[in-house]
Amino acid sequence: MALRQRAAANGADDDTLFDEAFLAKLELLQVIARRLFRGRQRAERKTRKIGSGLEFADHREYSPGDDIRYIDWTAWVRLRQRLIRLYEEDEDLPIRIVVDVSDSMTTRGRRKLRYARQVAAALAYVGLASLDRVGLSCVSGRTFETLPAVRGKGRIFKVFEFLRTVAPGGPTDLRHGLSRVAAQSTQPGLTIVISDFYDMQAFEGLNLLRFRRHDPVAIQVIDPIEADPRSTGLRGDVMVVDCEGDTRREVTVTARTLDAFAQAHERFCATLESNCRSRGIHYVRANIDVPFDDLVLRMFRMGGILL
Repeated sequence: MALRQRAAANGADDDTLFDEAFLAKLELLQVIARRLFRGRQRAERKTRKIGSGLEFADHREYSPGDDIRYIDWTAWVRLRQRLIRLYEEDEDLPIRIVVDVSDSMTTRGRRKLRYARQVAAALAYVGLASLDRVGLSCVSGRTFETLPAVRGKGRIFKVFEFLRTVAPGGPTDLRHGLSRVAAQSTQPGLTIVISDFYDMQAFEGLNLLRFRRHDPVAIQVIDPIEADPRSTGLRGDVMVVDCEGDTRREVTVTARTLDAFAQAHERFCATLESNCRSRGIHYVRANIDVPFDDLVLRMFRMGGILL
């Protein structure tokens, strides 16, 4: 487990990460969420089980050991069948938010990591304000830090402190990180993964969550300069360095090279999106030039993601 520390060099950035302006935006998001989902409590999820619920859902055949109080005697009189009445009970759905803190998220002044942290905090706030249980994990090839599930709007400051103090670094390894999240989760729920997904095995981790009966959501954080560097005007002989390793390569950058890179990046993102959608995994592409609150509002309006 990585050491949790606040780097002095990034103190100024940390101070503005969750400042008063950020809190004001969170309050507005929560108000809008309430209006959009008026009449539906996000903490209430319907599940069919024998219990004290009031809303009838279905029948099933009686099995030895079932509580005879739930036998439908009307069905017995009419059909001579012993059936058990099933009711819908309210059950809160755990929300888990997984933030990739690998080295690839820290390029260009940690802009992607900052954006991911703010999106994670915003989603956590809306969940906590709606009485959901929300837990967080920060993962990379060398880091696995977890904030156990908390409930209640006032817990958002624990979320802020957790996201602010987990030290980033290490290679991207979402497959391993998400497998640990799945193994530690005793109850399946909504699992939101925020990452650039620069890992060829990342989708395997998402699919594992789905296999374990989680409802995964993939938010792919994209830096437009990384995705399409043609606007940088970069040309000539350069040394390309892998930000997550020691691999170095001298290349000659031309307009054609940059075109090929932008096209390859778009194919990579499109493949991830296609794989997600074909397996019923929600996918959202998040451009860091778009304000984080606009992204969250778009997710609200898409439906089926946060409910």
